[in-house]
Formats: sequence, structure tokens, C-alpha cells
Amino acid sequence: MTKKNAFYAQSGGVTAVINASAAGVIEAARAHSDTIGTVYAGRDGIVGALNEDLIDTGLESAEDIAALRYTPAGAFGSARYKLKGLTDNRAEYERLVEVFKAHDIGYFFYNGGGDSADTCEKISHISEEMGYPIQAIHIPKTMDNDLPHTDCSPGFGSVAKYTAVSIREAGYDLHSMCKTSTKVFILEVMGRHAGWTAAAGGLAAENEGDAPHILLFPEIAFDREKFLARVDETVKQYGFCAIVASEGVEIGESFMRGDGREADAFGHVQLGGVAPKLAEIIKSGLGYKYHYAIADYLMRAARHIASATDVEQAYAVGRAAVEYAVQGRSGIMVTIDRQNDAPYEWTIGEAPLADVANVEKMMPADFISEDGFHITDKARRYLGPLIAGESYPPYVDGLPKYAKLKLAAVDKKLSDGFKV
Repeated sequence: MTKKNAFYAQSGGVTAVINASAAGVIEAARAHSDTIGTVYAGRDGIVGALNEDLIDTGLESAEDIAALRYTPAGAFGSARYKLKGLTDNRAEYERLVEVFKAHDIGYFFYNGGGDSADTCEKISHISEEMGYPIQAIHIPKTMDNDLPHTDCSPGFGSVAKYTAVSIREAGYDLHSMCKTSTKVFILEVMGRHAGWTAAAGGLAAENEGDAPHILLFPEIAFDREKFLARVDETVKQYGFCAIVASEGVEIGESFMRGDGREADAFGHVQLGGVAPKLAEIIKSGLGYKYHYAIADYLMRAARHIASATDVEQAYAVGRAAVEYAVQGRSGIMVTIDRQNDAPYEWTIGEAPLADVANVEKMMPADFISEDGFHITDKARRYLGPLIAGESYPPYVDGLPKYAKLKLAAVDKKLSDGFKV
């Protein structure tokens, strides 16, 4: 096999463990130096490839690359930039192949969700048409856990752990003050169409009366009167009510689509604001004192409380992408295949990109309780192993110590002035 360089890029919203996948790719590539030359990274994701703004990861020390396993966010920068279909936007795909050809890149590792799987698949096809075939392999990443054909998506286990821990701790706080003060607490978590993250909060409730008492999923139509009745019943029975609500829950008329919010490059409307809307409903309907929190970036950046399972899997899919590449594989996504629930056992597999691109995995109906307000035992068996174990970063002077890379730029070889 002819030795070629590799290109790695991070896509979309980052996670607490996406850099662990980057470490897996770079360390595995270095171990295959007879087949893979330099690993270039895209500065700010795929935009870096389009602008020929590449980073030479070969100049980073082994120690700093290893430290990526403990570092949150996107070390090389990510981007919400969606390449359109080949018919509408062939020029950008051709541009990518031209940049890859100029830098002798034969491997493309794209670390992201469903939209990046689509881009990865298109690159594998158009590069063949242009006579410069690229081995394109997709590395799964999304805290939403909505990628199909994989047991879970790296990034999810850590936000699931954050959610369960946060609502448990807030529940203790709420319970201690509910006699004379706040009766209701609402934690709003990320989750656009699928309620996986909200469901994870349910793991905190192990016994009767434990927080959270109510979970709100995008998959379940919001019923104001039914919701108020459950809140009132819970406060009267336990003295307080703790709620975890997905940001994608629609309250009122087309909350997600009808309030004039701008969409990002992927066509996703910016969400947020479910918690205050629920608080208003509770205040006007029941008069209870409330507090709420919107987890937002805090939950996906929380490397200090990452799931050890999640870190291990994120690193494993990065390494596996390189192993598949040197075996000549292309047009696939690396998958995590569950073998057993207890003890949790998993292996690495693969799925064709054509079956992954732009497909969302929703929560199964049998993961949601009959009343629509909590999770089932089946959901607990699925979710529990994904938050297991601790993987703390090193601390210095009371704060976590994260990697800071050199991010040295690679000299440009094309002189057309292309700019996104």
C-alpha cells in the first residue's frame, strides 16, 4: 500500500470526549508510520480543509497528544458547516479533493454526527470520480446519542452522567428547603428531537420519591393539564418536584419552529428556553415557588465528570478508524456493538455510511413509562453502563489541567485564494 498522509477533522457541537477520539486517531496513525505519513487536522473542522488551513499534528509531542484524552471541547476547532448535495454544490467537494491531492492525503477521518457522515460518504464517491480515491471513514460523535447502527455515540455517556449527577444533587438541595421555600426545580438539558439526555436523568431516581420525579421528552406530546396535575401530585406527596426537560420539548404552538429563531448551517433552529416556559406554567397554574437551570454548554464541556466508559469508547473508535483504513476499508462509520448489559460488554464494528447519513435514532417507545413521564427498567439497563466509571483529568492548584497544542499551520500549496 502506498504511503499517504491523513486528514482529521472535528464537526458540529463538540463533547467532553471528542479529543479522546482525536488522540486515538493520531496515536494509531503514528503506530502505522509505514503506511500513514503526517496526520493533518482541519483548523475549525471541514472549513480548514476548504480554506487549505491545515494543522501539522506531527509537531505535537506524544505527551500532549496523550493529554487530549483528558481535554474537553475541540482541540483543533470544529464547525457547523454543512456541504450541500453534490448536484447543488459539487464545487466544494471538488475543492476538498484538490486540497487533499495537493497535500498527498489519502485518508479522511471525519469525527461528527449524521451530517458529517453524509459529507464523508460523498467524499468517498466524488474522489473516485475524480481519479484520486480517498479512504473516507466516519468516527461517531454526538452527545444527542441519535446516530443509528451503533449502541451509543461517544459524547453521550458523559452528558448522561452529568445530567444524572446534577439532578440528584439538585434534588437533595431542593428537598432540604422545600418545607419553607422552593417546591419545584427544572433542569433543561440538550436534546433536539430525541430524549436520550433527559432519559439519562432518570437514572438518579433509584427509590420511591427520588429526584427526578418528572422527565419530559421530545417524543411525547406535551399536555399542560396532565403535566400540572403530576407536578401538584408530586409536591403534595413528597414535598417537592424535580424535573428534567429536553430542550426539544414543544410547549405551546410549534415552540421549535414558530418563534422566529435563526437556524444554523445544518438547518437546526437554536433551542433553549423550555425551562422558563415550564416555570411560568407552574407559577400561573399552581403558584409554587420554583427555580430552574439551563445546562447548555456546561453539560457537554464537563470533562471533570466524564464517564470512563465514554472516554474509553471515544478513544477506541478513533483508533479503530485508522485500523480499518490501513486494512483498505472506506465509506464506513466505526460502530460500538453491545454484546451484554451486565456486565457491560462491547466490541467495535462498522456500518455503511449510506445507512448512517442523516438518519436519527429516536428513543424506543418501550424506554418511556406508560404515563410518559419517566423511563422503564429496559431504559435503565441500556443507560446504566454508559455512565459507569470515573476518568478524572489531572488537577493543578485546584483546577483541571488540559492540553494546549501548538496548532502549527501547514504551508499552502494552492494559490487560488479560496475562502469560506
